Amino acid sequence: MATPGKRGFCRLDINKTVWEVPLRYKDLRPVGSGAYGTVCSARDQATGEKVAIKKLYRPFQSVIHAKRAYRELRLLKHINHENVISLLNVFTPDDSLETFQNFYLVMPFMARDLSQVMKVQRLTHSAVVYFLFQLLRGLQYIHSAGIVHRDLKPSNLGVNESGELKILDFGLARHAENEMTGYVVTRWYRAPEVILSWMHYTRAVDMWSVGCILAEMITGQVLFPGGDYFDELNKIIDLTGSPQPSLIDKMDSRDAKKYVKALPQKEKKNLKSVFPTMNRNEIDMLEKMLLLDPEERITAKDALLHPYLVEYHDSDPDPPAEPYDDSFENLDLAVEEWKSLSHMEIITYDPANPRQMAT
Repeated sequence: MATPGKRGFCRLDINKTVWEVPLRYKDLRPVGSGAYGTVCSARDQATGEKVAIKKLYRPFQSVIHAKRAYRELRLLKHINHENVISLLNVFTPDDSLETFQNFYLVMPFMARDLSQVMKVQRLTHSAVVYFLFQLLRGLQYIHSAGIVHRDLKPSNLGVNESGELKILDFGLARHAENEMTGYVVTRWYRAPEVILSWMHYTRAVDMWSVGCILAEMITGQVLFPGGDYFDELNKIIDLTGSPQPSLIDKMDSRDAKKYVKALPQKEKKNLKSVFPTMNRNEIDMLEKMLLLDPEERITAKDALLHPYLVEYHDSDPDPPAEPYDDSFENLDLAVEEWKSLSHMEIITYDPANPRQMAT
């Protein structure tokens, strides 16, 4: 039950958590939660639209959490593409920087995610192609900004009642130039170079994940359901064959080189024999996405031109995204300093000009 809150806010108890939201947001309903936050659906009286409101879970409990919260806020403010989730509003009920402890992100509401869709129905060919087209459009956009998502999986792809898809959850996303650590992406969709941290990695990690998602959309089965990281790598190599010496030479990690060289040699499987019902274009797209060498993997831009997506080739190409400034990633700041940066972004936020960053 809602109770009056601070100036223009109301207080609600949702799943034993106190929410304080502006009066314009009504009918809050919990729709999901994770390690970093809880999401409610709501009706925005100002626009009449259904929205998703995300409350971050104790965003300033540590430097890692505080930096992650600031990163997610900056990314969402930067993004402006119909196939990528973006920010409609951001607010805090706290009156000043001294009392600032919580903030809420308002985004378009997506009724389901692709994982939920695939659990209840086998996707038609046209649905697979349409979902893939939208996923690649969104990915081309964020990659053109220099952003790598790093956590692509069916549950991070929102789908609405019209079949429109948006890439969700940018908590882990990082700029392509930064060094990346290995523990991202649900294991089943993780690129091999991430599993073993065998080399500096780039946007190609997202394209591996897209290949795994595409295979799952077509077959209804997870492509590489590894029980642990080593099982995952073995399942991958069973299909792709052992890494070529040229790829092993490129690996930065001495331990990864040693481990890979010790694995039994495997021949690459013929995908047509593994997936006999797939057509030639499906096989070819998967072949180009599921290459062990990330430098040889197809890009989102080139995948959009693949014959598999021929029905969408007449679509006007998207302009590239504005370059994303993530120079803050190199800052070594205390929790209070990250908190101050987030607070500045929130109090200077203008819904009419959502891409404007605090200076």
